Amino acid sequence: MKTFVALLRAVNVGGTGKLPMNDLKAMCEAAGFAEVRTFIASGNVIFKSGKPEGGIRAALEASLKDYAGKPIGVLVRTAAELAAVLKANPFPKAAPNLTVAIFLNKAPPAAALSQITGRAGEEVRLGKREIYVHYRDGIGKSKLKIPAAADGTARNMTTIAKLTGLAG
Repeated sequence: MKTFVALLRAVNVGGTGKLPMNDLKAMCEAAGFAEVRTFIASGNVIFKSGKPEGGIRAALEASLKDYAGKPIGVLVRTAAELAAVLKANPFPKAAPNLTVAIFLNKAPPAAALSQITGRAGEEVRLGKREIYVHYRDGIGKSKLKIPAAADGTARNMTTIAKLTGLAG
């Protein structure tokens, strides 16, 4: 069995998209995942499974749709893939809380960078199945729009480093 990390889209601690992490843990255990742990209440879960990535994603998305009554996207990486995302960060000297990887289910299209609008100092680079963004002036002030990231979910480098450690 491999260690995986699942990252949920549009899940938070309050308002729309609320999902208690105990419920997420129970869903993962019901799907047959082992050693299930969650990290912060924003849809991060670490577990072991013998299923392939697509099977994990399908199982979680089905459970989440039953729970929430609407689709909730799931992005899955092995522990090794998550560590590689952290290592590949093209902005290693930037503040980790101002640098994110937007996780995607497939490689970003070649035209992804040319489709960006609202850029005002942000630096953007493409990864294997991620888009890296350094928000020099802060995320909250940014007007950046990345169409290729519409179905992705972002985690800052601080969170990715912690998840990598927990999954390692």
